Amino acid sequence: MSQGRRLTGPKKYFAVVLAILFILLIWQAAAWSLPAFLMPGIPTVFERMVGAVQEPEFREGLYGSMSRLGSGYSFALLFGIGFGLVGGVLFFFREILRSAIVILQSIPSIAWVPLFLIVMGFGNLPIIVVVALAAFFPMALSVMNATESVQPVHVAAARVMGASRWQLLRRVYLPAVMPELITGAQLAFGNAWRALISAEMLIGFGQGLGRSLAYSGEIADMVGVMMNILVIAILATLIDQVVLEKFKQRMLRYQYV
Repeated sequence: MSQGRRLTGPKKYFAVVLAILFILLIWQAAAWSLPAFLMPGIPTVFERMVGAVQEPEFREGLYGSMSRLGSGYSFALLFGIGFGLVGGVLFFFREILRSAIVILQSIPSIAWVPLFLIVMGFGNLPIIVVVALAAFFPMALSVMNATESVQPVHVAAARVMGASRWQLLRRVYLPAVMPELITGAQLAFGNAWRALISAEMLIGFGQGLGRSLAYSGEIADMVGVMMNILVIAILATLIDQVVLEKFKQRMLRYQYV
């Protein structure tokens, strides 16, 4: 039944390829319609990207962005899953956390940057905190909402058998919320990625994809702008569709049978 609702295997990858080709076609059509200094063509941008990847400075900036993303995203997953599961057991805490998330997630993550810069100073830390904050909300909310669908009879049976709250979290709630947990992790990654690029563009500290994009815009280097946008899109697609999707299929393989 799941196959009727979801493309899997070659068909899914074919759909992804078609989407990429459609985007590239629109890009190239815009390049043909506009002057080259406003919209460079795909071959020109790809040539710049191949050259940039070979430069140590660009690779260092790429490594810096990936390090900040990994740190912030990992903290968001850890605390998001933890708080979400605790909210499944402590109902009053769940309502407090849900209300706080509803209020705080309405604030764009980039709006926290000036505050964190003043409190934490320039460096990697404010960017990491912005990334973690952006990813925490969808992660915690997904897990917390999933706990509400846990069958009460399963919880009651575990309590009758003498399960502690920790055992309830580990043996009952965690397996039950696993599908929503992994979906929440993918949503959290999208938020984390956008927050990372935006924060790097705004803070302008050190090196990174966001800073490289902002600098290209400041000097009106449209080839550099499009190259950085292309690198950002490629990395996001690879992480989401290859790394996270493969992990999702491995954890939920029974849904893909």
